[in-house]
Amino acid sequence: MELKTKYQYTYFIYPYLIEKENYTNYLYKLLKRKQCKLKLFDRKKDIQIESYFLPEIKEKMFWSLDLNKQALKDYETMDTKLKANSLSNKECCIFEYNLQEDIPAKIGEEGGIFFDITKMEMICFKTGICFLLMKTVLNQNSSFQDVLNFNYKFRDITSQAAHTKEYENIKIQTQKFQNMQTFAEFLSQIVGLNLQAKQINLDTNRLITYAYTCLKQTSWNETTDVKLLAKEFEKYYNILPAEEQIDDTTLNKENIYQEKYLYCGFSNNSNMLLTSASNIRNYTSLLFQYENEQLYHFIYDLYKKIYLKKLNYEFKKTKNFQNIKNEFLNFVKYHWIYEVTGSQRGVLIEKYYAKVQNLEETFVKLKSEYNLLYKEYEIEKTNKHNKWILALIAVIIIVDLGIIFGKML
Repeated sequence: MELKTKYQYTYFIYPYLIEKENYTNYLYKLLKRKQCKLKLFDRKKDIQIESYFLPEIKEKMFWSLDLNKQALKDYETMDTKLKANSLSNKECCIFEYNLQEDIPAKIGEEGGIFFDITKMEMICFKTGICFLLMKTVLNQNSSFQDVLNFNYKFRDITSQAAHTKEYENIKIQTQKFQNMQTFAEFLSQIVGLNLQAKQINLDTNRLITYAYTCLKQTSWNETTDVKLLAKEFEKYYNILPAEEQIDDTTLNKENIYQEKYLYCGFSNNSNMLLTSASNIRNYTSLLFQYENEQLYHFIYDLYKKIYLKKLNYEFKKTKNFQNIKNEFLNFVKYHWIYEVTGSQRGVLIEKYYAKVQNLEETFVKLKSEYNLLYKEYEIEKTNKHNKWILALIAVIIIVDLGIIFGKML
């Protein structure tokens, strides 16, 4: 089934962790890069962000919405170190990486898939949990089969494992990224060694995939065989190559949202949207919503997932309750209890995100660990207290006996 695309883009997301004590210095290094600039939001310009997110989330991720002209001027006049110190106190900072111009590239030597890297952002939370976002766009003559193959191949570009033959010719043929090795070098310059991500069992060999594809009306309309289309979406959703054979089974709708001319599939490491130009909204408003407020919503839920993994690691690493008490309570007070959005579609999306990221179950398990550590801490504290009381009683008895024997003598 040959399908033609009208519009398409894929964001590849790389999560990484910075040690909390190095976070301010990391922001300083980013700001020193001439290509890197703090992304500032404006209520008039970013009306979708303003209307989509609830106040607590806006205050955390989009605090610059509230900055007035004087505050912006004060920030611009700061030196780089002062900027880094100031930003390190913000719950979240978003940076744009200026590519200067689109980076043309292709996968493969002959008959390769040509694409552009058109946008990069770094989203950094003060906990040290960060994300590198890279937007890729295939050329206008690409087919849906190209999209399938591209997503399938590119998401493993950071893998250190030996690739099979289908990966051997993957190259990013540009002056900046001539091959996979130079891309890996660029990535390490931005994110560092990312050792802490491995400690908390975070997969750094496979990029998280967030993709949008709008098919032409001729490819998806009233006459389209929806069973064949569902098979193609199954490949897209599971990030499989175009030649993959899909069995004649009905589409598993458990983690798939569906409307007329729209499929959206959710998983723990991807979010895949397939639409048709038969609905004009799909390539006008939805095209931008999906890579704006909905993308940031996706990142925030990924953040909560990684934060929970980080806390779980901390719980297992130490039995010192005081060391982890504040961090767990901060997560609950400032992230867990707040709703993200009041938008009807956003509330629906949140249910899917929370489910596939397994947030509720993970939190319940973590809370059980916290309660257990708390009980152990209280018992230990009580035992120490009792030991001090017994020691004090013993001292008093000894003193009293000394006084009694002194009088007898």
